[in-house]
Amino acid sequence: MRLGRAAFAAAALAALVASSALADGTPPATPATPATPAVTATAQQTAAPGTAGQSHTTFHVQTVFPAAGQMLVASVAARTEPSPQASVIKVMHQFRPDYRIQEILALKTRTGTDGKPWYRISIPMRPNGTMGWIPARSVKLAPTVGQIVVHRRSRTIDLYWHNKLALQAKVAVGATNMETPTGHFYVAARFVPYKDPFLGVFAVETSAYSKLTEWPGGGVVGIHGTDMPQLLGQAVSHGCVRVANTTAAALVKLAPLGTPILITD
Repeated sequence: MRLGRAAFAAAALAALVASSALADGTPPATPATPATPAVTATAQQTAAPGTAGQSHTTFHVQTVFPAAGQMLVASVAARTEPSPQASVIKVMHQFRPDYRIQEILALKTRTGTDGKPWYRISIPMRPNGTMGWIPARSVKLAPTVGQIVVHRRSRTIDLYWHNKLALQAKVAVGATNMETPTGHFYVAARFVPYKDPFLGVFAVETSAYSKLTEWPGGGVVGIHGTDMPQLLGQAVSHGCVRVANTTAAALVKLAPLGTPILITD
């Protein structure tokens, strides 16, 4: 599919009314793997021994990954190691610049140097694949139940739900020198494009970034519908994954926030 820079920028700005802008590109995928233990941090008020009428907050961490959810604090520093003294990679804020809630995907838990549980999370930033650690008490997570796998070579997408293949369909991926990035990502935002048939009936923003840093949103890769289904099965996008509108409609149920995404050759 060919799209002028100005035309795409206009389309992205229209979509921004309901969400964040996407780069016109596609994501790579690999076979889905069964969900491994994830983490769920929940707070409960419990009475401390010998302190009638007083309570304190305790966190129970379940080790079932991957797990996704939202922050319980206004901001938290993602660090290189599970330690309050480790270097800061990025400060995560409860609300993104577009005022949407920041979704967190956790992949592992470990006891930090402070004796408290920490989560290893996927950080949506360049370079793709950046990981970091945050205190478990800063987020509330629940195990994910779906997975998206995009295969660049076969140009197909597999949607899994509770470890079962729910849908397989054709996609269009990034063209030469604008290839859809491979790796492990997740659904960071969802929206219905506003008067923008180019993005189809539904779109999800991923945590992946394309090669085109000058595109709106800094080159965020999306998975979205299309008004040119005849181009599915080809490498024609600027990095996003284009799907048929019927497939895009299925993403409404099968791709909730935090859904892990695997893009592979």
